[in-house]
Amino acid sequence: MTKKLSDKDKKDWQNFLESPEKLDNKDKDKETLEHQNRSGEKVIDLHGFTLEEANQKVSEFIQDCYDQNVIKINIITGKGLRSKNLDDPYQSKDLSILKHSVPNYIKDNPHLMSKIIKIDQQAIDSPSKGSFEIYLKKKL
Repeated sequence: MTKKLSDKDKKDWQNFLESPEKLDNKDKDKETLEHQNRSGEKVIDLHGFTLEEANQKVSEFIQDCYDQNVIKINIITGKGLRSKNLDDPYQSKDLSILKHSVPNYIKDNPHLMSKIIKIDQQAIDSPSKGSFEIYLKKKL
């Protein structure tokens, strides 16, 4: 079953190839990190922690992983579906749930962000995921 490309498809493809805008190489960060002789991945599970406890644990965990030259951190927050905060009309539905508040805490902390290459925002935004990944810089 061979389909012939239309002239429009050929023209669109040629325009794409000649365009200065290129797609990001999704494997670039991974390749760079793998060649730095660093340890792999560590995981922290924040189920059952209060917001304050979770932020403190994450801060310590990121620092420890950075000191150990860990490449990637997987932070399990849960989806927030069983959060009792959803019943309180005076609390934010997003920022009272660890899934949203922990990444915001990290992003608002310049000390932590100085150690981070990338935070997986797509996982944070996804309603079907209860975790996200952080890629750390190499310790100098």
